[in-house]
Amino acid sequence: MATKVTIQDIANELQLSRNTVSKAINNTGVLADATREKILRKAAEMGYKQFAYLPLFQEDAAKTAEPSILPSGKREIAMLTTQFLSSSHFSSMMLDRFQSEIDHLHSGMTIHRISPIELKEKKLPSSLNIQHTAGIICIEVFDYDYAQMLCDLDVPLLFVDTPVMDMRPPLKADRLYMENRIEIQNAVAHMVQRGKKRISFAGDKNHCQSFFERYMAYKDAVEYFGLTEGLSTCAMPSGQQNYPVSLYEIIRRFKTMPDAFVCANDFVAMDLVKALNELGYSVPDDIWVCGFDDSQEASYFAPHLTSIHIHGQIMGYTAANLLMTRIEEPSLNYRTVYTETNLILRESTGD
Repeated sequence: MATKVTIQDIANELQLSRNTVSKAINNTGVLADATREKILRKAAEMGYKQFAYLPLFQEDAAKTAEPSILPSGKREIAMLTTQFLSSSHFSSMMLDRFQSEIDHLHSGMTIHRISPIELKEKKLPSSLNIQHTAGIICIEVFDYDYAQMLCDLDVPLLFVDTPVMDMRPPLKADRLYMENRIEIQNAVAHMVQRGKKRISFAGDKNHCQSFFERYMAYKDAVEYFGLTEGLSTCAMPSGQQNYPVSLYEIIRRFKTMPDAFVCANDFVAMDLVKALNELGYSVPDDIWVCGFDDSQEASYFAPHLTSIHIHGQIMGYTAANLLMTRIEEPSLNYRTVYTETNLILRESTGD
């Protein structure tokens, strides 16, 4: 019977500490890429339990990899956006997973920002060569007419969130959203159970489909609990360029201040907290605030922000699956997929 290979055996072979080998195998701590690769390669060579049957390295995987589904002349997966996407945007983690999932396509993922002029004139970004493009993924593309133009290109297309689709013809493309309704309603229910009676919504409900769905979930919830008094005056679509200032001015004119706010996303929530502080209100002592996205800032903003967590990894995996299957089977019916979200309670709602 073969002797079981241990972490210590690998450490002895490489003349490294057991702790260093454990970090590489368990993907914990900080290691140089070269050190990590050396350790994982040795683990595979020695038949360490979790690597014994897996082709972990590129040259090994290349021997067994299936041919790319992309035609030789079309190897570009293009990501289109109207915004500069920071590491705080929910799509950051999603795109990391998306890219890792499409690596086997032997493709290049390129990022193209749609300028305001290109958006207005319904033109593709000048950097994009549509002849070399196998598929397009759109993030923060919320102009309906521009989205329709993209649908007419006859290129496999995925929208991650969309323009508001209420009373409009559907887009001829696959669509991926985070689940926007359930946890908003859970947040309202939590507020009501803790005695909050006047609950408002902050954010531009017409910004995108997800914001619209969050607003409608909020509206349905306050109607369900019989808290519709003052609803129209408390709902706050912005429509303004300088949102923090307009938010401050709207709140300042309220005759009766809400007990709590549900916000379209975390950045609206953070602007709201600052505006409330300027007006002499304390969060959560006077007013509760809930965001959406569970951005990096939510957990260290003061007060720590209650928010609704988006699972970026799952969205990335799902996005890759939707786009790859669309490339393989262009005649598939168009699909709309929602991925799970979760309410995270923190200080801004008294938790």
